[in-house]
Amino acid sequence: MIKSWHLLTKKIDLWQRKCRQRLNFLWFTKNNRQIRKISAIVKDFSGSNLQSSKRQSIKLHYSLAMLIFALVALTSVVGYRFYNQPQLTVGKISPIKIEAPWDDEFEDTKTTLARRKEVQRGIVPILRQDKEITEQIRLQLAKYLERIEQLRVQNQPFPFFNSKIISLPSQQYLRSCSSAEFQAILKSLEPRQNIAFSQFPNFLTLNVQQQQALEQLRRYQKAVSRPQFKKLIAQVDEVRSRYVQGLKKFRAKPIPSFDDRDLAAFLTLSNQEWVVTKTSIEGATERIIAQGIAPGTPRYLLSSAVALQLGTQIPKSVSPLVNSLLLNVLQPNLQENREATRELAEKAAQEIAPVMVAIKKGQIIVDAGDKISQADFVLLDGFGLSRRGINWLGLRLSAILVLSVIGVFVLVQRQIYPAIRRRDYLLVCLLSVSAPLLSIFNVAHTNLAAIGLFVSSFYNPLLAICHVSLLTILVTWSQSGWGWEYLIAGSAGGLLAAAIAGTVRSREAMARLGVVVGLTQGVVYLLTTLILSASAATIWLAVLPGAIIHGLWGVAWCIVAIGISPYLERFFDLITPIRLAELSNPNLPLLKRLATEAPGTFQHTMFVCCLAESAARKLNCNVELVRAGTLYHDIGKMHDPLGFIENQMGGPNKHDEINNPWVSAEIIKKHVSEGLVMAKKYGLPQAIRDFIPEHQGTLLIAYFYHHAKQNNQIGDEPILEADFRYDGPIPQSREAGIMMLADGCEAALRSLKDATPEQALSTIKKIFKARWKDDQLVDSGLSYDELRIIADVFVQVWQQFNHKRIAYPKGALNN
Repeated sequence: MIKSWHLLTKKIDLWQRKCRQRLNFLWFTKNNRQIRKISAIVKDFSGSNLQSSKRQSIKLHYSLAMLIFALVALTSVVGYRFYNQPQLTVGKISPIKIEAPWDDEFEDTKTTLARRKEVQRGIVPILRQDKEITEQIRLQLAKYLERIEQLRVQNQPFPFFNSKIISLPSQQYLRSCSSAEFQAILKSLEPRQNIAFSQFPNFLTLNVQQQQALEQLRRYQKAVSRPQFKKLIAQVDEVRSRYVQGLKKFRAKPIPSFDDRDLAAFLTLSNQEWVVTKTSIEGATERIIAQGIAPGTPRYLLSSAVALQLGTQIPKSVSPLVNSLLLNVLQPNLQENREATRELAEKAAQEIAPVMVAIKKGQIIVDAGDKISQADFVLLDGFGLSRRGINWLGLRLSAILVLSVIGVFVLVQRQIYPAIRRRDYLLVCLLSVSAPLLSIFNVAHTNLAAIGLFVSSFYNPLLAICHVSLLTILVTWSQSGWGWEYLIAGSAGGLLAAAIAGTVRSREAMARLGVVVGLTQGVVYLLTTLILSASAATIWLAVLPGAIIHGLWGVAWCIVAIGISPYLERFFDLITPIRLAELSNPNLPLLKRLATEAPGTFQHTMFVCCLAESAARKLNCNVELVRAGTLYHDIGKMHDPLGFIENQMGGPNKHDEINNPWVSAEIIKKHVSEGLVMAKKYGLPQAIRDFIPEHQGTLLIAYFYHHAKQNNQIGDEPILEADFRYDGPIPQSREAGIMMLADGCEAALRSLKDATPEQALSTIKKIFKARWKDDQLVDSGLSYDELRIIADVFVQVWQQFNHKRIAYPKGALNN
């Protein structure tokens, strides 16, 4: 029975081979491309077109189902506030007369809350004295008074002469006038014979002060002897010298808003007047800072307080100067005690009794045609007469808005990031639902930062920016009780995360991004509230703590996103720059196995990785994806390392012992299928697994194919090329196409030891031409012009690996 069964299976196998031989016999003499075309035509007739049509139908149905799910889910959360809306609300006209069904009273929570907030806003902030600023005021004033005191001591005594002979104004003028003016006076005092004083030619050019000083000096000159008069002039010179030195010191460290004339006014004061002035300044300052200066106190009020505290004891000549001095020194020394103010505001709000609306049975709540007031609505809603129900118009508008947002997102996604899968649409939908869902639970701190971080790192920064912007519209529509500052700050954090997260290459950098997002949200919240708020008390009481809390929420959402990102990557089979970097770690178990079990393949992989990575960077492709995909493309060779020449280490060739090209070809092809099994076992993402079959495409295993043809005898069955080709698919992305070219050129470039760059380039171009003619790159997206760029990059990398070294002298090696 068993023998008959084996005989039957052999006959069936022989019959299949003969059928294939007859089907392809007429085309066997043609080139290989025609054979593949005929096989494709046969497949089309056998039903491949029908399968393709079925796949398109399934894809269309899935897309439609996904659209319906997204529309229903988003509309459900965005339009949640329309599920239970009263028809009889404040401001509407009552269609009928409504009476109270029983005696009752209800709290008007809206009015109660409004009154309590009004009381809180009206609370005068509790201020406390800032000891540091107060001490700073004292020190600054003491510093200025000490400098004036030093200048006064330096310019003592004053008056320096008898004020009955030379008046105080004249003495002040002689001390402070310029050298030119003083010399003019001295010239005028020189004796002139036979010329009357009134006839002196320069007399009319002197100013009033000069004339007065000159007159008084002339009288004294006539009244005393010449030596006594010279002694007076010498005394004036000495006083002037001390005054000039004092001015230099003053100008080196001036007092704000003081000039030379102001200083001269203080220096003119007698000692008694100065003591009174100084004591009055210090006393007024102490009284003012003891009472406290509140932030924002107008300058004119402070000036009035200074004048009131100084009184009338200060000489009138320096009164304006003292006022100016104190205004420069004094500054607000009171600060708000936020904690005490908050407690006071809360206590005052709690003291406001709830506003109750009472009514007796049978009393009219609202008459037909009357406008419903807030108190009427409280009664209607309390008795369940406000006609609550679904607001279908609001839901329809929500559905239209959601459909528009979905349409815009899909249009932008097709332009920016077309390579999106079905499961990705589901993830984006779930993320979109989460934002307005928070408003249902009255969480004002939106998770737009987390959503921006997710979409940017999973897909594309521009797509993430679009997604966050559209979600901001939905969140704005869905909420009704939040302030604009929450929405604007949350949106700013989300947009920042969306713009940067896709470029981050480590989780540490992602953590730093979370801190930046938090700071951004806090600052934007602060600025927005400052712009929208009209009350300074409200600003300092609530804004800064609110900004800090909002910033911490931004950081918290980023922490949540970073924490659950690995789980989403696994569950939705996503690749991010961070995950690709982690997969490229050579210490991972699978790569360590490859280096240990197939060391030749591992070295081959390293060189291919350098080639592919350099080309990908030149063409602005996903370098991280190319690197990771290349590292794992040949892991299937571990199933039989000695079946590949790079692992034989000069030992016997296994295929020489097999001596069967079909078996050898199966061993070679099996590294693809075994690699896929291994990659799935170790949980590699699909994007990495795609490199395993696509790096070989449907290439011909030429060595064993030609070996089979050489061994083929006349009369034997024709050798089918399809038996010696990989199963495919051909590369479906630019990254996979680059990797195929690098893999094909690696062995050829290694064999070129003493070749020139031109020879290396010629070899690469031959390989590229063969791949191009074999239609291996038709689905990769690589253009023919880009192949030239890739060839040049490969030559550069080859030169870097094949650089020359200076040979060691034999004597040095012997030592």
